[in-house]
Amino acid sequence: MDFASHMPEALDEARAAARRGEVPVGAVLVAADGTILARAGNRTRELHDPTAHAEILAIRAACARAGSERLPGTRLWVTLEPCPMCAAAIAAARIAVLYYGADDPRMGGVRHGARVFDHAQCHHRPEVNDGISAEESRRLLQGFFRERR
Repeated sequence: MDFASHMPEALDEARAAARRGEVPVGAVLVAADGTILARAGNRTRELHDPTAHAEILAIRAACARAGSERLPGTRLWVTLEPCPMCAAAIAAARIAVLYYGADDPRMGGVRHGARVFDHAQCHHRPEVNDGISAEESRRLLQGFFRERR
């Protein structure tokens, strides 16, 4: 299979989240054959659910579609570095590769903060590729928060 970036679709999900008044984070989960299994944007406010992050929603939808709690061989595209909760869910789902855009020095859980995948207790460590469309992801987030100040 040829490599294809799914960050444009993740950015579309992030923009849709922003239009709903949600923090603009988007995620797209892709099967090994390139089929998009799920896509989502943050919905914490809409669903009154602090766990309704884009990554969690995409993982839930893909697991339901697969009829399994595990998603081996899949790749997850996210516009922002996953938080510790989402990083733990990525490990639990056995996602093979994580691609993310902007770093999150304050709340990140992959390269910053908890560094979930670096812990000895982490039972699965995906391949991590960061900085994918990072500037566009960062501008989207900064613009969203600037409008709310």
